[in-house]
Amino acid sequence: MAAHRKSKPSPLGGTAVRTAATLALASAATATLFEGSGHADPRLTTAQVKAKVDRLYEEAEVATERYNGAKEKADEARTAFDRLRDEAARRTERLNTARDGLGAMAAAQYRSGGLDPAVQLALTSDPDQYLERAALAEKAGERQAAAVTAVQRELAAIRQLRGESAGKLTALRAHEAELRRQKAAVVGKLAEARTLLARLTDEERARYEAAAAARNGSGTSTGADDPSGTGTGGGIGGGTATVRADRSSGGERGPVTAPNTRAAEAVSFARAQLGKPYVWGATGPSAYDCSGLTQAAWRAAGVTLPRTTYTQINAGQRVSRSQLAPGDLIFFYSGISHVGLYIGGGQMIHAPRPGAPVRVAPIDEMPFAGATRVG
Repeated sequence: MAAHRKSKPSPLGGTAVRTAATLALASAATATLFEGSGHADPRLTTAQVKAKVDRLYEEAEVATERYNGAKEKADEARTAFDRLRDEAARRTERLNTARDGLGAMAAAQYRSGGLDPAVQLALTSDPDQYLERAALAEKAGERQAAAVTAVQRELAAIRQLRGESAGKLTALRAHEAELRRQKAAVVGKLAEARTLLARLTDEERARYEAAAAARNGSGTSTGADDPSGTGTGGGIGGGTATVRADRSSGGERGPVTAPNTRAAEAVSFARAQLGKPYVWGATGPSAYDCSGLTQAAWRAAGVTLPRTTYTQINAGQRVSRSQLAPGDLIFFYSGISHVGLYIGGGQMIHAPRPGAPVRVAPIDEMPFAGATRVG
């Protein structure tokens, strides 16, 4: 018979084993956590911070244009709702007037004994009085029928208005909810960008600003620079804006003139805004976002543009990069999330981003997506 041997006891008891295992797991988890944190939050270089901040600003601008679109729709829905509500109030007033008329007729019938006009008419023995009362009864019947019809008409109109108002109110609440979502997206992206920039040392921040200024070319222009090369702030006068040709886009050397007086006026207005701050959702006069600036510039020239970049691009005739002329709208990024006003010489005036005022900049600083000629 085989001998039964007891297994050799472990130097650690059951409790000790469990404790050791727990410590090992905790140690592994802690190591993983620190390792993950090291990968998730490395010490970024200035170039990496700049790339992330630029991406965040681009995403914020996409959200800004969506916010602008939602705000435009919310404003339209609110205007329509207010109009329907006012119309319903007017209809209710007319309904009350018609009801008062019916009440007066009912009271008069009660005072006359409550007899039907036809019965009262039959009781008279005077032929002249009979004819007179017949005419009056007919008119009274017509007035009463008209009053009833008026009440019915106003009741039907009010019911319809209430139905339409309910629909507009539902749309308004949906647009307002979208407005809040896009606002939160913009605020979140900008806050993240500020957090990244705050991590830079003074020296790194200086390098970042220098790189941004180099990318923007004459980005700090407040109107004294004349990128058009005319020496006259764009050469606007007599309804034209004369600038150098955009050699970067294949244009010939020589003067380029705004296609019409309105385009020249739009460029003139945009120049007058140089140096004003970028504020997302702003349409002037003290601050602008990108599409708010172009909308205001063309409004000054007597042309109404839609509010957002992705609607402004369809507001006129598309033109190629080689055909650009002063006053044209130039759009950037695949999502059509940024717009500037072309002024010639390969330059535009635009509202770049928070912290960067309205400025003159080269159109090559962002990926070109298309251009539109309006006016």
